[in-house]
Parts: sequence; structure tokens; C-alpha cells
Amino acid sequence: MIDTMREADEHITDPRLKADMRAFNGQEANHAKCHRRLNKLLKQNGHPEFVEVEKKLSKSFENLRRRSLRTRLAYSAGFECMTNGFTRWLIHKRHCLFNGANAVMTSFWLMHMIEETEHKTVAFDAYMAYSGAYFPRAFGVFHGSFHILGYSVFGMLAALKKEGFLHTRRGLYEVVQEMASLIWNVGPFLLRALLPWHNPRIETDPEWMSEWVAGYARLPKGAPIPLVDTNDPNMPVPFPSYETAEGNPPAERKEGKARTI
Repeated sequence: MIDTMREADEHITDPRLKADMRAFNGQEANHAKCHRRLNKLLKQNGHPEFVEVEKKLSKSFENLRRRSLRTRLAYSAGFECMTNGFTRWLIHKRHCLFNGANAVMTSFWLMHMIEETEHKTVAFDAYMAYSGAYFPRAFGVFHGSFHILGYSVFGMLAALKKEGFLHTRRGLYEVVQEMASLIWNVGPFLLRALLPWHNPRIETDPEWMSEWVAGYARLPKGAPIPLVDTNDPNMPVPFPSYETAEGNPPAERKEGKARTI
């Protein structure tokens, strides 16, 4: 997606869109670095099967690189439509999915998806500026969404099988239940994306996400990001309140005992 945006940048003249595309690449580059570190840790600590998953995904992306720029931009725009719904689902289900879970992993995934939704219009805008054709964009909704989700499910099932989770009726039931919940919640976003007049700007951001973005903006420069408290049944955004007046000390700094990332 980053390489596609860089290539498309040569064909875009709108300075605001070009700035958005470069910011998009910055966020995605950080996501890639974090996921590589996470995958390395997982492979070194009990999940070597992810090596094969990564090989298959890399080969698939190499095939995608040979497609036209329009196809790759449509793929990216379609993928970003899916992440709008995925973010809302993940935030809404955070109590069930992350209750008592590792706070670092929980915070990383929530932060990642918030950033995906934060730049939800960029890939769409780049595609519309470069091409704007409806049918390739509609195909990209399925191409981008199902490609990534398919490999994600493949990796998930490989891990659950290794851990013996799929060997019980309860385990199978919970997997089917959560996959059905995902489809039910993300599906409407994909259907709306298929409309000829669709624009991702119509999708409202979850309130929890808006609170996270506002909290992050208040963090002093260089301050670590506090972790979500997965033992709190509400799992509120973890950011403390800060005074905005220059020169004033932080007000109600509650992060003294908070864990950070």
C-alpha cells in the first residue's frame, strides 16, 4: 500500500491530497514495523507456523505488485473501507475480546485500528483523483477486504489449532460466533462502499476513538502512550487530562501508576 501511494503521488497534483498521502504512508510504515516486531516475537515464542503464513502472504503481495496502478489503488481503497467497520467492531467488542488480556497487545491493536480509521479517506481520494472509475473501485472493495481478512483468518486458525482451541466444541462455537459478529458488523460498511456515490466521509467515527484521538493530542511531546486497562470492565481511553494553557503544570495527572507503551 505504501509503494502504491508513492507511485500514485507522481500523478496527483492536489497539494493537500499529496500531504495526506505522505502522512498515510508514515502511519502505515509504523504499523508495518510494529507488526514485524510482533510477528518475530510470536514466531520465537511458540508460533513458528507464522513463517509459512508470512511466506504465502508475501507471495500474494508480489503478485499484486504486478497489477496496474488503478487496480492497486482500488485494492487499497477497498481495504480502508473494510477497516472502518473493523475498527467500530473492535472498539464495540473490546470488553469481550480483550477482557483481562495483555495490555500491550490490546493497546497496540486498538491504537492501530484507530489510526486506520483516522486516514479512512486517503486511499479513496487517491483512487478518485487517479481514476474515479466505478467498477474497478467496486471490485477493490471485495479484493482488498477479503484478501486481508482471508489471510488474517488463516493465521488465526493456525494459531488456534496449535494451541488446541479448535479441538473443543466450545472453542469452535466461539470462533464461529465471533466471525459471524465480525461479518454482521463489517458487512454494512462494505455494502455502502459499493454504492456509486459512496464516500467514506459519511462514516462517523466511534466516540471512543474520538476520545482516544483527543487524549493523544493532549499528551506532552515525547510522553509514552499509556496502556488500556484490560481489567477495567469499561476499558476507558487511558489518557489523563492535561492543562492546555502554556506554562501550567499538568492538571489531574493520573498516570502515576498507569502502565505505558
